[in-house]
Amino acid sequence: MRGKVHKRLRPYLAIATVLVLVGFVTAAHADSILDRVNSGKTIRLGFASEIPWAYPGENQEPLGFANAITLGILESMGYTNIEPVVTEWGGLIPGLKANRFDLITGGMYILKSRCENVNFSEPIGVFGECFIVPKGNPKGLHDYKDVKEKNAVIVTGSGYSTIENAKKEGVPESNIMTVPGNNEILAAVKSGRADAGGMTYFSALHISNESGGAVEPTDPAKMPQWTFNWVGIGFRKADAEFLDAFNKALKEYLGSDEMMAAVEKYGYGQSQLPGDDVTTDWVCNNR
Repeated sequence: MRGKVHKRLRPYLAIATVLVLVGFVTAAHADSILDRVNSGKTIRLGFASEIPWAYPGENQEPLGFANAITLGILESMGYTNIEPVVTEWGGLIPGLKANRFDLITGGMYILKSRCENVNFSEPIGVFGECFIVPKGNPKGLHDYKDVKEKNAVIVTGSGYSTIENAKKEGVPESNIMTVPGNNEILAAVKSGRADAGGMTYFSALHISNESGGAVEPTDPAKMPQWTFNWVGIGFRKADAEFLDAFNKALKEYLGSDEMMAAVEKYGYGQSQLPGDDVTTDWVCNNR
């Protein structure tokens, strides 16, 4: 009898299968951004605490320039019912795919490996990366080749692009330490468990200023040119229609006086604007 179905049960099983499939489709569709806003629900912004990119303020208020840009675009589209959802960096893409939030606003680099899992908006900025090192940079670590040649240990965050970049430059996996985020990166460098901490220059500058002189950022210009990257807002694959509308609004908002006033306090300036010559499609294929 194993593997066989009684012929009287077959019509019922067929109906049950259809109902289950319809249920899955309906559930997936019900979680789309458009369905949420049309039913009066919030648009949920997912981000980690990454100053000055995106971080929570009082009562989880979404702060940072990536949040400021996203909020400005959504408001220009007529959407103001917003809910912040704070998680660890490594949980952003899994959380988006699991429908725990609707957008990733955390200041995420557009990378080919990420483009396979989520859709990105057109770029909202271009940025470089660097290290935080003990004051005076005693081991003279300025780029990944220095880390490799001096057999140094680099610490970086789980899910950070610096992991891929270090490996691409030949740093052995045994010399790469991963931790949840920037606070843990700082702790590892200060304690001597790591010789350098890999992160974006904006984050490194903030952490260095907050460290009381314990660490300093290296010069991002000394990193390989290919490590400079573009940041986008992440969307689920199913929300392509909403993303198209978001990109149209982004084009009007990016670089406007309103936007530049909103992001100025976070250190974002004219030099971070992505320009008109680089598209997300190009970045997905080249980063």
